[in-house]
Amino acid sequence: MLGTIILVAIQFAAAFLGAPFVQKFIPVGGDLRIFVTAVIYAVIIWVVGLVGSFALKDVNLPSTKTLGAALVGGLIGAALTLIPGLMAASPIKFPVVYLPLLGAIVGYMIKRP
Repeated sequence: MLGTIILVAIQFAAAFLGAPFVQKFIPVGGDLRIFVTAVIYAVIIWVVGLVGSFALKDVNLPSTKTLGAALVGGLIGAALTLIPGLMAASPIKFPVVYLPLLGAIVGYMIKRP
C-alpha cells in the first residue's frame, strides 16, 4: 500500500514536470493540445509505473492494458475540459491541465495487472 502511494506521488510529479519538455517537440495548438497533453501524461505515468515496479516493493508490473486504461482516463479528463461551464461550476479552482493528469492516474490505478 505504501509503495502504491509513493508511486502515485512520483507519477504525478514526473508527468507534471516532464510533459512540458515533451510538448516542445510536438507542434500542435488549439483544443487539440489538451488531448496531446493527456496522451503524454498517460505514457509518462505508464513508464514511471514500469520503472517503479522494479524499484518499489509490492508494486505490480503494469501491462499494455494498463497503458490503454491510462490513455482512456487521460482522454476523458481532457474531454471534460472542453465542456463549457464545467470548470466555472467547480467549487475548487485548479489548472485545466490537472484533469487529464488525474484522469490518467485514475485510469492507471483502475486497471492494474
